[in-house]
Amino acid sequence: MSKDISNAVIRRMPRYYRYLGDLLEKGIERISSNDLSALMNVTASQIRQDLNNFGGFGQQGYGYNVKSLHKTIGTILGLDITHHVVILGAGNLGRALANFVQFERRGFKVVGLFDVNPELKGRSVRNVKIMMIDEFDGFVKENKVDIAAFTMPRDKAQLMVDKVVSLKIPAIWNFANMELSLPDDVIVENVHLSDSLMQLSYDLAKRNEK
Repeated sequence: MSKDISNAVIRRMPRYYRYLGDLLEKGIERISSNDLSALMNVTASQIRQDLNNFGGFGQQGYGYNVKSLHKTIGTILGLDITHHVVILGAGNLGRALANFVQFERRGFKVVGLFDVNPELKGRSVRNVKIMMIDEFDGFVKENKVDIAAFTMPRDKAQLMVDKVVSLKIPAIWNFANMELSLPDDVIVENVHLSDSLMQLSYDLAKRNEK
């Protein structure tokens, strides 16, 4: 992509991909921007503007070819490439992520699961054995790792940052409920689960005021 595309547009692309995937499963071959708008609660003009950032996909009077557009958006999102993921923290959240089969369908393969609790050593989650943190360096040096998912307590997360950076893992998926201090060349996606709950709390409070 030669042009700069806003982060807001990029953030909407996974949602388009998900809805188009649902349409594919229902056997729908084409859809207009107006019909897609009604499904997604996004204006048809917004959909057209978003997709036009990546080239022309729709045909007037025909709409979008669902299979083709779904595949193209997957390529835009890099889902045609397998990304190797390690999970740092094999507690409830870490094991839940490792068990989520949709990851592999999207091209994300969990290749390692690490923890500090010796009682967890050797246990398997979907055929991935839990290893100890002191095995992490050797594992990364011998295996391709694209993403490190931080599901450990926040007091341990920052301690692992320097190790992940030194091992040149290019991206971090951060569930540690803290902002990590990282160099500019490391990509980070912060996931604050409590923020979503607080948003729900706010929405409930506003509804109760009515």
